This record gives sequence, C-alpha cells and structure tokens, in this order.
Amino acid sequence: MNSLHQPEPNVAQDKSKEDQDEESGDKYKDVKTSPTHSTMALAEEDSEEPDPWDLPELQDTGVPWSALDTKGKVLRVLVSVIKFILLLGLLYMFICSLDILSSAFQLVGGKTAGNIFQDSSILSNPLAGLVIGVLVTLLVQSSSTSSSIVVSMVSSGILTVQVAVPIIMGTNIGTSVTNTLVAMTQAGDRSTFRRAFAGATVHDFFNWLSVLVLLPLEVASGYLYVLTKLITDSFQIQSGEAPDLLNVITDVLTESIIQLDESVISEIATGNPEAQNKSLIKKWCQTYTNTTLMNVTVPGPENCTSPSLCWFDGNSTITLKNVSETYDIKKCQHLFVDVNLSDLAVGLILLALSLLVLCSCLILIVKLLNSMLKGQVAAVIKKILNTDFPFPFGWVTGYIAILVGAGMTFIVQSSSVFTSAITPLVGIGVISIERAYPLSLGSNIGTTTTAILAAMASPGDTLADALQIALVHFLFNISGIILWYPIPFTRLPIRLAKSLGNITASYRWFAAVYIISCFFFLPLLVFSLSLAGWQVLVGVGVPLLVVLIVIIVINVLQKRKPGCLPAALRTWDFLPLWAHSLAPWDKVVDVIATKCCCCCKCCQVAHDQEQEAQECVESSRNGHIAAYDNPVMSAETEVENEMKIDLNSLKMTPL
Repeated sequence: MNSLHQPEPNVAQDKSKEDQDEESGDKYKDVKTSPTHSTMALAEEDSEEPDPWDLPELQDTGVPWSALDTKGKVLRVLVSVIKFILLLGLLYMFICSLDILSSAFQLVGGKTAGNIFQDSSILSNPLAGLVIGVLVTLLVQSSSTSSSIVVSMVSSGILTVQVAVPIIMGTNIGTSVTNTLVAMTQAGDRSTFRRAFAGATVHDFFNWLSVLVLLPLEVASGYLYVLTKLITDSFQIQSGEAPDLLNVITDVLTESIIQLDESVISEIATGNPEAQNKSLIKKWCQTYTNTTLMNVTVPGPENCTSPSLCWFDGNSTITLKNVSETYDIKKCQHLFVDVNLSDLAVGLILLALSLLVLCSCLILIVKLLNSMLKGQVAAVIKKILNTDFPFPFGWVTGYIAILVGAGMTFIVQSSSVFTSAITPLVGIGVISIERAYPLSLGSNIGTTTTAILAAMASPGDTLADALQIALVHFLFNISGIILWYPIPFTRLPIRLAKSLGNITASYRWFAAVYIISCFFFLPLLVFSLSLAGWQVLVGVGVPLLVVLIVIIVINVLQKRKPGCLPAALRTWDFLPLWAHSLAPWDKVVDVIATKCCCCCKCCQVAHDQEQEAQECVESSRNGHIAAYDNPVMSAETEVENEMKIDLNSLKMTPL
C-alpha cells in the first residue's frame, strides 16, 4: 500500500517543480523581454534626432546678474562696453579689408578684365556675355566696378544696352562669391559650418536660378530692355550725385593704403592702346587740365576740324583744334605711391594682407559674438530677428526683412559687405537661414539703388544709357524676388542651400569643390565653348544640359514617386559607388591629406633629428672640452689616443 501511494507525492513534487519551472520560465521570459522593450524605446528616442537647422541655445555660463555685487556689476558693464567697442572696431577693419581686397583683385586682374571686354563679337553671344560678367566680377571682386566698365562701353558706343543686359546678370552672380568664401573660415565646427555655408550659398542659388529663368526670357522677348527703355523715356530724370555714406568713414584708412585709377580699366575695355602701359595705382590726386585753341598739323584735309578752318602750307595741312594738356599738381598720400613695384606685385601683397586681416577679423568677430550673445541677450536678439508677426500678418515679416537688407546695403554701399557680415551670424545661430534669405534678397536691391544713384551722376550724353543699365539690374533682382520668394513653395534657394549645407557638413572638402566648379570651372568651360562658336556651344552644351535635367527629374521621382520609375532606376545602386556617393571620394581626400600631413611630419621629424644630432655633437664637444679639467679623464684619453696611433701604424706597415 505504501508502495502504491508512494508515487503520489512524487507527482505532486513534479507538478510543483513544473509550476516552479513555469514561474521561473515566466520570470525568465519577463527578464528577457524587458531589455527588448527598452531597446525599442531607445531606438525610438534615437530616431527622433534634433533638427540640425534649429538655432542652438547659447548658454550663459557666467555668474547671474543678481548674484553680483556692485563692483562685479560695474566690472561686467565695463567689459560689455569694451567688447562692443572692440566689435565695432573689428567690423570697421572687416569692411576696410573687403575694400582693399577688391583693390588687390583689380591690381592683379583688372587689365585682364578690361581685355576680356574688348572682343565685342563674343559679347554679342548672351551666354558668353553672362559668363564674362561672372569672370570679370570675380577678377575685380566688385560688381560696381564691372558694371561701371559696362556703362562706359555702352556710353562710348562699343556695346548696346541689349548686349549689356546678360553681362549685368553675370555681375550679379560674381558678387555673391565673397560671402561664400567668408563662410569657409567657419569650417572648424561642423554644425556652425553647416549653417554658415547654407546661409552664404542661399544667395548663390537665388542668383543662379534667376538667371536660368530670366536669361532665356530676355533673349526671347527682351522684356528687361523694353521695360527699362519705357521708364527712361517716360521720366525726365536730371543728373544727380551718388551719396557717400559709409565710404566717408572707411576711405580714411583705405585711401591711406592704396588708391586706384579705375578709369584705366574702362579705357582698356574701350580699346585705348595707351591705357595698356598705364598703372592702376594712382600717383597724382589733383591735376589741372588746360584746353587751348591752337594750330595743329594734320595728315590731310579730311582730318581738319572744318573746311573753313583748314590751311595749306606747302605739303602740310594745318587746322585749328582744341588741345588739352594735363598738369600734375598734388601727389597722392598712400603707402604705394612711390614704390617701384609692378601692379601685379602690389596686388599680391595687398591680397595676402587683406585676406589675413579679413580672416583674423572674422574669427575674432565670431568669438566676440559668442561671448556677448548669451543668455537673455541672445534670447532677445533671436526673438527680434527670427520671430514673425502674429497671424494674419506673418507674411509681412519677410518683406520687412527685405527692406532692412536693402537699407543696410545702401548704408554700407556694398552687397558683399552686408552678406559677408550676416554670414557668421547665421553660423553661430543668431539668424536663421529663413531670415537670412530675405535679408540677402534685400541686399541685391540695395546695391542696385546705389547703382541707380551713381548712374544719375553721369554726364548728360551718357545719362540715359547708364540709367537704363542700372534699371536693368534693379528689375532683374525684383523679377527674381517675384519668382523665388512670395509663395513659400517657390523658395527653392532655401531648400537647395540646406541640402548643400548638409553635404558640406559631412564632407567639408566639397565646399571648395563647389566654389571652384560654380565660379571658375563652369564659367571658363562655357566661355571656351563660346569662343569655339555657336555650333560647338550647342553641340556640347545641349546634351550636357539634357543629361543634367534627366538626372534631376529622376532624383525627384525617386524621392516623391518611385513607383513611376522602372525598378532599375528607383535607386542609383546599378552605378559604381563613386558615381553616386561622395564616400569613396572622401576616402581619397583623406588619403591625400594624410600623406601631406605625414610628409610634413616626416620633414619635421627629420628636422628635429638633425637638431638633436647637432645638440649631441655640441654636448659631446663640450664634454670633451670639460674632460680636460679632470686629470684622470685626460690620462685615459691620452692612453686611447696612443692605442689608436699604434693601430694606425700597424695598418700602414706592409706585411
């Protein structure tokens, strides 16, 4: 009986064991499933990455104002005032360095720019005229200088206003490279560089997109020429004077360093052979021109002033003409007035110095702004600059920003200066790229209003043409704003600039590739094809343009509607990796940079080894000299010397 009832407790024990196993299994399951749940939560948290385009919060790490005593508060106010004064001084030096940079570029490439303008047959090609406007503005780093050359050529009859319209469009593109170069100085921090480069290139994309639409429209209809012609004919505009606002302050420093005779470039462009031998460096700031009526010998009767004022003396023909003689009165007072150097040498010197001052000022400005714009100050400034008006007047904010940009550019008399000044503010996160875009559009308008006032200062015979060209520049920018700003969907420059900013943040070397390609390689390629003729330009340019359009369309469809594409075209994986990704190129750049750094390090190591060897030799010499003070050491050295002599004598003795 006991044997029969024996298994029952075992069964119960087995059941209890099974229950315990199930409970432990449940616990084990719970233990195993809990990390899985937490991993998903972490993945969800990681997927919600912060937007890189959000403006960063500049934390105030200093002591709060309420915690300071009277002495600390006075000291903080004094430090803030000193920082503000230093910031104004750095901004002044920054603007002056941009002015000197423009002068340096004119010295280096001004005569080349004038020679480029001479071939009017090439300029009659609208595409070549556009590229020449870009290249000349890049050479002289001043859209006002290049546009003044165009005005002088139009007023002298070399160019018509219709031919000059594409050149003016090109000058608008060329002037936007300055702030793009300024953004390169902020490549140290990835997020700062992302915002700064996007804030600079939003101006580039606006200009390029406007040209892509308006240049074909102008060639087909000539609407800019016709509209500006109607304006100049309908208004009786009298000659005026262009105002000097900020130039009154900056010229004190810049004119003490260098002064240029910019009329030489215009004379070269208009075909004056004597201008080729003239220097752009101005030596005489005050001259006197005396015009007298006198008898002049001319080659023949056809060169006489009039038939009534023509006399013959034997084989000579004499006529009465006004002869002008220029007398130098006062010499200029700048550093290079008496320097016996060529324009190229002076230009390279100024180019190096101005770039050094420009980069130094920009770095210091960014550091000062980072130290000043913290806490409540940064919050207030960000709120003022980036906050829209309440509904339903939010759309007005952008147009007010355009007016602010135009007004500030009118004050500083340069769109490059204004856009270069706001680029570091975009980089450190004080101004958003959405607000920098209308400010840049306003700077385009501001620089054209300055050109209109400058054109109104032209003489009466050239006033109409000069004013019409300035109005072409103004209406071109207004048309671009109408195309790419009022409707939020059409603000393509912002999206393109952000995409480029993301690329350059990951691959910083691509920023240099972008600048070289868009502002040098592409214009030079188009210019070379234009020199070869229309047939070559169309034969090469049209297939490249078609391929580019097809690639853009496929990219858009891959992101928006991949189902419309064949399976093979839904991704670019069928191409080699280097053809659709920058990662392989990034490895190549890293290898090249590493080799260059290794070469520099090897040179430095070799130099250090040479120095160590020299130090060892010198120390051994010093030790050898010092050893003579010790009689024991001197005795040992004498024995060693005697042994060396004996060995040498044995070697020299024939066996």
